[in-house]
Amino acid sequence: MENQNREELIKRVNNVINQIRPYLVADGGDIEFVHLTEENNVQVELKGACATCSMSIMTLKQGVEQAMIKAIPEIKSVQAINLAY
Repeated sequence: MENQNREELIKRVNNVINQIRPYLVADGGDIEFVHLTEENNVQVELKGACATCSMSIMTLKQGVEQAMIKAIPEIKSVQAINLAY
């Protein structure tokens, strides 16, 4: 049962990412789901302009993370694996 719940959670995470993606693509960037940790932290990779933009951390925390937690309260945080915090 636990594995099925985890798969459902990952499906919901990807759904939120797909809703956010058009806004990032419009600015020359993109986002890709990488992993959901045991602690319910979502790991993503920012691509294109988002990978090099100085505002990426703000976009990630104020935009992506807030939208993710609002849609899926079980999620604790969103972290980009390719950004230095």
